Order: sequence, then structure tokens, then C-alpha cells
Amino acid sequence: MQPRLFAILTALLLGVLGLGSVAVTDWSPAATAATTPAGAATTGAAPAVAPAAAGATPTGDPAVWTRSTLRNKLMAEMDATDPGVALADLDRITKEKPYTVRFCHPIAHELGHAAVKRFNEDFQKVISFPHETCAAGYLHGAVEEMLNASAQPEVDLLKLCAPKNAGPCIHGVGHGTMFVAKQDVAKARELCNKFPSDQNRIRCSEGLFMQLFGPDEEDEKAKANLPADKLAQDPLYPCKDQPSLFQSACYFYAPTFYLSSHDYPNHPEVYADALKWCLNGKANGGAVDCSRGVGSRTMKYNLDREDWAAQQCATAADGWQRKACAEGLVSYYTVNYTDGGAAGRLCAKIGNKEMQGYCRSASGLSSSLD
Repeated sequence: MQPRLFAILTALLLGVLGLGSVAVTDWSPAATAATTPAGAATTGAAPAVAPAAAGATPTGDPAVWTRSTLRNKLMAEMDATDPGVALADLDRITKEKPYTVRFCHPIAHELGHAAVKRFNEDFQKVISFPHETCAAGYLHGAVEEMLNASAQPEVDLLKLCAPKNAGPCIHGVGHGTMFVAKQDVAKARELCNKFPSDQNRIRCSEGLFMQLFGPDEEDEKAKANLPADKLAQDPLYPCKDQPSLFQSACYFYAPTFYLSSHDYPNHPEVYADALKWCLNGKANGGAVDCSRGVGSRTMKYNLDREDWAAQQCATAADGWQRKACAEGLVSYYTVNYTDGGAAGRLCAKIGNKEMQGYCRSASGLSSSLD
């Protein structure tokens, strides 16, 4: 064959092969690598906020969940199936991706609200699905919606959790009282006082103050009613003004507002600062409960780095406060992981010997403080 003719035929053949390669190659962009989940770092750096635009996994789920993407998935899942399926998926995801615990409770609240509407306020049907995941947030949301829709909430709040009157259910009633009272603490407190026993009044107050300091719903009517001028005079407002039976829960949940208003996801130093802030409650006897609350929130927001959370408690200057903070760590960990070995697993992950000792001795805290 002539060299010139051979060169022409070779060029034509290579061109055909090149076009074929283009036709069969997948030129779509590769999924981006999963960004390190919020709070996953082991250093003192602030937990990064999970990016919304993350690559998808083989199951179609995003590589990194945000509150909105997880909420939308589960609400759609519940609409297509039932609350049990959505809650089981939420439980799976929170176990696989511990950083999602940061926003799983409010999402579970929303599922509870939606379920009450779906089942036309048939409360027994609503709670017939397993609902312990995310510290019983689904139950809390369901109780809130039932009370919010009730014509006689002061009567119905005593019926919803009967006859068992379990702690998490009464806690949910506390959340609901704030919806009924439109964030008026005194009016909500009157509703909690409808319970005949102090134990259930206290459980109700836990939900009341959790709702005050950390409203989950993206609803202007549910926002914290904490006037700036009052907070300037008393950083732990309104806790010292509460009856003694209600003060403990108020001080315990007050750090929720402090941490959120100081942008805790991007400022890791705020946990140690919160312990110093709790000292404002020393004169009124609230500093211990406040410090427990800091420990509880620190664990909730950093569930995927337990030792780092304990290190924040260790920054407190006094042993009583380090101990109280450790009790808060255990309190949230055991509410989130309900199995009997949860506390032991937590303590084993804490490197600081003093904090580990406080962890092991912590017991007797409320089973419904989440």
C-alpha cells in the first residue's frame, strides 16, 4: 500500500474510533466527595455547617444532610407511606450520621404535627407507631398539635398521656402548653399546674422551657419571648422569677438560647463561655442546673465527638461545675441512645480521667430531659 494512502486510511480509522469513544463515555460530572460532617473534626475547630450542594450516595441520599433536605425527604416519605416508615428511616440516618442528631428532634416534631392532621386528631392512631427516635420528638410534636387544636386544652392535657402518664409524653404536653399560651410562660405554667402531682408538673415544665428557649418550629408565633432589656438586666431571665418547682427546668434549658444566639456551630469557644455565663445563676441557686444544661446541649450538638464534648466541660474552673456539666453529657446521651449500655460507652470514650469519673457517677437525672 502506498504510504500516502495508508496515512489517510489510518487517520480515518482513528477518527471513527474517537467518535465512538465520545458516544459511550459518561461525561456527567462526578459526584463531589462528601464534606466532613458538622462536628466530625477531632480538633477544637468549630463544627462546619453541612453544605447543601453535596454529592448523592448510591441510594439517592445526599452525601451530607442538612435540616431542610432531611426534613423534606421524611415528610415526603410519610406522605407516601406512614409515620412508622419515616421514623424508622430517621432512626437509621441518625445512627449512620450522628451529626444529624443536631436537627433530628425538630424534624420529628414536624412529623408528629403532620401525623395528627393526617389521622384527623386520632391520637391513639398517631402514637401507635414506634416513636422513641430522636428523644421522642414525634410524640412531642403530636401532643403539641393535639393541644393546639383542642377546644378545652386545660381538660385534654390531663387525658392525652393517661393512663401511663409516661415522662416523655408529659414533656410533650409542656411543649404544647406554650403553643396554647402563645409563648406566655405564666399562662403555660398554669396549664402545667393542672397535673395533680409535682413529678408531672416538673416534667411538664421541662417541655415548657425547652419550647421557650429553643423553639423547633419555623413559626414566628413559636419564637422565644425573651425581651432584650430583660436579658440585659438578668442574663438568665426569666428563671429566677419562676416558682421553685419550675426553676430547675428553666435553668437547665436556658443555655439553649445562649448557645444559639452566639452562633455555636461556628464558634467552638462558646461552650466554655456558656459555663462561665451560668455563674450568673449562682446567687439564685441555678448555676448547677444551668451547667447541666450546657453539658446536655454540648453533647446534643457534638454527638459524633464525645471526648471533645467532655473537654469543654473540663474547662470549668470549679469541680462542682465540671461534675454538673458531665451529668448533662450523660443525660442527653442516654436520652438519645436508650439502650442500657449507652452511658458506659460514653464514659469509655472520654480521655480525661476526672471527667470520666464524673461520667461514671452520674445517675438519677430526669429520664425525659432531652
